[in-house]
Amino acid sequence: MDWYTIVKFLHVTTAILWVGGGFVLFLLGILAERAGNIEDKLQAMRASGQLGGRFFAPMSMLTLIFGLIMCWFWVGFSDLWILIGLAGYATTFSIGMFIFKPTGERMGAMIAKEGVTPEVLAIGQRMMSAARFDYAVMLVIIADMVLKPNVHDIGILAGMVLVVLIGATLAFGGNRRLVPSAALP
Repeated sequence: MDWYTIVKFLHVTTAILWVGGGFVLFLLGILAERAGNIEDKLQAMRASGQLGGRFFAPMSMLTLIFGLIMCWFWVGFSDLWILIGLAGYATTFSIGMFIFKPTGERMGAMIAKEGVTPEVLAIGQRMMSAARFDYAVMLVIIADMVLKPNVHDIGILAGMVLVVLIGATLAFGGNRRLVPSAALP
């Protein structure tokens, strides 16, 4: 076994923990939303907030570091798939740091002070909408890392753009409710 294989293993493992763990929490939130279960949805959001800085941010940083090590020593930085992966990482990391982290903290403070209010639920719904877009970007990153498209792979690149557009539409294209209005206090 060589160093490249070890670093690649670490890169893939940390990516699985980062993306997979977040996806499970996102899925739990979606299932709770569909069931109209406010408490389960809030629990998924709380867990996301609690794990964000302690688990997801370190795993995402390690994924980046191992990827950069592979690029620096073996792959290089000039291939299109590397640039797409870095742009995707920057996008999803920014969503985590500038949307998920402060929104989760704000929701936690509001719940501690006022309990679960319609305003808290609305903020949580906006966070879930951002998560839809975030996971569309992550899906593109995964496809990018596996398929390694170049400028001639028009179909793959068009598919990636389509996934991001669908994610943006699902995230920001409509008014989604956390729970039916009859269930609000």
